[in-house]
Amino acid sequence: MEVDGAIGVALVDYGSGMTLGVAGGREIDLEVAAAGNTDVVRAKMRTAERLGLGMPIENILITLSGQYHIIRPLASGSGSGPFLYLALNRQQSNLAMARRQLATIAERLVV
Repeated sequence: MEVDGAIGVALVDYGSGMTLGVAGGREIDLEVAAAGNTDVVRAKMRTAERLGLGMPIENILITLSGQYHIIRPLASGSGSGPFLYLALNRQQSNLAMARRQLATIAERLVV
């Protein structure tokens, strides 16, 4: 929640779609977002695999008129494991800095 403009953040289990931890979220139901974004991650992982990209997904970005949603898988290219989901207020955040901070958090996170 130290990322400028953060609305809420969740650590989500890719396999079940359940949240492992949340912070913030007054403006958004993080439990619902976690479950829905699990489908997004699964679809993108399948597509990347079918395309034979051979590169892990670093971020999935969803832009809304007033928000950014960043999904960062923590697994290597295997498609299993948790992911971080960060919702940002678009007017109060810097997307590049938020992505950089999320990457730093992901590197430090021990799951």
